Order: sequence, then structure tokens, then C-alpha cells
Amino acid sequence: MVKVIGVRFRTAGKVYFFDPGKLEIKQGDHVIVETARGIEYGTVIGAQREVEDDKVVQPLKSVLRIANQKDDEQEASNRQKEKDAFKICLEKIRKHGLQMKLIDAEYTFDNNKVLFYFTADGRIDFRELVKDLASVFKTRIELRQIGVRDETKILGGIGICGRPLCCHTHLSEFAPVSIKMAKEQNLSLNPTKISGVCGRLMCCLKNEEETYEELNRKLPNVGDYVTTDDGLKGEVQSVNVLRQLVKVIVDVGDEKEIQEYRADQLRFKRRHGKNRKPEANDAELKELEKLEKKDEQGK
Repeated sequence: MVKVIGVRFRTAGKVYFFDPGKLEIKQGDHVIVETARGIEYGTVIGAQREVEDDKVVQPLKSVLRIANQKDDEQEASNRQKEKDAFKICLEKIRKHGLQMKLIDAEYTFDNNKVLFYFTADGRIDFRELVKDLASVFKTRIELRQIGVRDETKILGGIGICGRPLCCHTHLSEFAPVSIKMAKEQNLSLNPTKISGVCGRLMCCLKNEEETYEELNRKLPNVGDYVTTDDGLKGEVQSVNVLRQLVKVIVDVGDEKEIQEYRADQLRFKRRHGKNRKPEANDAELKELEKLEKKDEQGK
């Protein structure tokens, strides 16, 4: 076991482990640490705790110090310089006529490097742009192409739920999302309804996936034939997954009636696969498959 703290450098960014040493560090403190990019200013989001050795990337680097007032002022100054750098880079991109969308500018804490994040369709030859920027900022320049999901994570926004985007507020890493998750939750397979601001399948489809899988195993499919606990037989008309209720068309004498039963009042062959199979037209399915493939490729 090794003692660590969790440090984050950007809003909803990935959490990295560092050795607190003999420092008394609390959650919410700002710390100065050494990373592969150089000296960085981060926020402690995980209090001191012990973790298994195999969960830590070696070598585990130590916290240099708890941030002081001078460090806080330096960080605030860097944030302001990033706004100016963003404007300058935009002008240079227009000057060179490059087909790229600038998303963000970031200074390392020690001003050793300026990073510019951008999106573009395909590869961009930005060698001349880098030279131009280096002559302005007199420091190392790095241009990093990112995908649309990363763009949305940086810029933020409001989801269709009316709340700030998960990826911008708390989701540190993107989880794989598939069409099967939408089917499992009996959602419309209309791409516009299950896609997020970024245009990819919504990350929140992953949140309740395990719950829906478990609940669906206890339910029959629409169209299945079941036997009720009062001896009637019938065809399933609809199901309510969350309430675990099933509407069944049963034969009562010479008449057919729709009656509602709890799942535990029915006998049927249990399913181990996906139960909910919403229909979608060919165009919608093709569009969803494209989105799923782009997610897999990290675009």
C-alpha cells in the first residue's frame, strides 16, 4: 500500500496521484507538483489515503509544496495570459488561412510552454503557424488536435436535461457508449434524441445501464406469451421497466381484455439478453452506427 492524494489540473479533468510526503494536505487545497509537462498548479480533490501499489503509475512523484499566495497570483496571471494568447492565435490562424477551429489556450504554470487545442477535419499542416506563434510568445508552442467530445468537455454547455454537461462538471473520463444501451432502456433510436451537445451518443446512457439490464431480465418481451398467477394465458402488450409492471392481453371467456400484472405474477421463459427492442428506420440506424463507430475511434 502507498499513501497518495488525488490532484486535478482542469475542471472535470483526469485525477492524478501524487505522494504528499510529510505535508498536511487537505481536500480543496492547491498544490504545486512536477509533471511530465513541467511544474503545474493543481487542486486536491482526493484527501490522503492508501491505495494498492498496482493502481499507481510509477515513479510516483511528490508534491513540491502547498500553493502560497504568490503561486495563486501566478495562476491567476496565467489564466489572463491564456485569454490574450487565444486571441493572438486566432489572428494567426486567419493569417495562414488554416481550416481549423481553435478551442482553448493553456499556459503551463512555469510558462515553459503554451498549448493550443483545436479541432479540424483531417490533418493540418501547422508548422508555419507554430513558428509564427513561437516568435510572438518566445516559449515552446504545442498545438494539439482534439475530438468533438473533448471540445465539448472544455467549452461546456447545457444538456437536454437542463443541467450543465456531465463531461464539463464531473466526468473525468469518457466511457464507451453503444446503441445497445439505448435499446436496453427502451429509448427512441432517433439520433437527435439520444445524442449530446457534441453530436455523439450521450454519455449518460451509461449511467443506468446496469440497472436496466437487471430489471429487464425479470420482464418478458412485448409479444411474448405468458401465464398469469390466476391461470390465464395471454400476449404481452407493453411493459413498464421501472415499475416492473406488465400489461397482458388475456382471454376471459369469449372476450379479450388487457390486464396489468406485476412481473412476479407471471410465468415465462427468462431472457438473458437484451429485452427492449425499439424500432428505428434504416436511415436512423445507419446514422447511429456512424456515431457509435466515431466514439470507438475517439473522434
